[in-house]
Amino acid sequence: MHNNEIENLIHLHVDGAFSRRELIDRLVKYTGSVAAAVAAVESSGMLQAQTQACPAGVQVPEDAPGIHASTVTLHGEGGPLFAYLVLPTDLQLPRPAVLVIHENRGLNDHIKDVTRRVAKAGFVALGIDLLSRQGGTDRFTTPTDQTAAYNRTSVAERRQDMISAILTLKDQAYVVGDRLGAVGFCAGGANCIDLAINSRDLTASVVFYGNVPNPADPLQNISSAMLGLFGERDRNLNTGIPRLLTALQAGQRTYSMHIYEGANHAFHNDTGANYHAAAACDAWSKTIEFFGRHLDAPRV
Repeated sequence: MHNNEIENLIHLHVDGAFSRRELIDRLVKYTGSVAAAVAAVESSGMLQAQTQACPAGVQVPEDAPGIHASTVTLHGEGGPLFAYLVLPTDLQLPRPAVLVIHENRGLNDHIKDVTRRVAKAGFVALGIDLLSRQGGTDRFTTPTDQTAAYNRTSVAERRQDMISAILTLKDQAYVVGDRLGAVGFCAGGANCIDLAINSRDLTASVVFYGNVPNPADPLQNISSAMLGLFGERDRNLNTGIPRLLTALQAGQRTYSMHIYEGANHAFHNDTGANYHAAAACDAWSKTIEFFGRHLDAPRV
């Protein structure tokens, strides 16, 4: 049990929930000493050698010109579904839309920033809150409480909420209803794969270091084009990549996979310990190019 708690705390640190010093303080509760806590961190294989600085201009503030952000409530099968909607301000004609799927801490400030980045690139962007059934991310004040709330949701509930969000986007007059995409990070990457398996409304999906289902049978139902972005040092998670590639090839889907040398899990999260600036910037460039190519072109 302690091993699970230790892994969860390290993962939260990687995702930017708290500093290394706070991580060690929290781990001592389970390891019994600072030395044992440090050893647990170093042996986990989940951390980079060092955090890299975020390049200027990567983040998009809420008051950035060219976008308009608001908190919205959608109809969900399990009750109110909270979301963060960001629109380009020059919305004269309907645009393709992208669903942004968060990590296992809910719709936090980092994911809202990522949602704004999608809109800044010219798409309608909707960041979904998969903690809505638990009262919403804002109800939980600590990262551990947010993760615990996420863990109380089920795969079926998350799938239903994502499909509700996609169907809502599809019906909006300012959205091109057959040009819908999704991008997910970490747990959101796994949810993005699940959505691609279970929704025929997706044209393109982008998976950042998401866990691949095992057994692989459901993967044959993926209908969207897919871009996968992984870190070379994220070795345990990467064991699922061959299953994903095999299914995409067998289904004759359009796909692209990139494994970034020297990058680890959560390399795109510029608030976390594993941020890898070069990999993150290249991966984001590929993400926007992928959406531009597949969401602007007619779907076959």
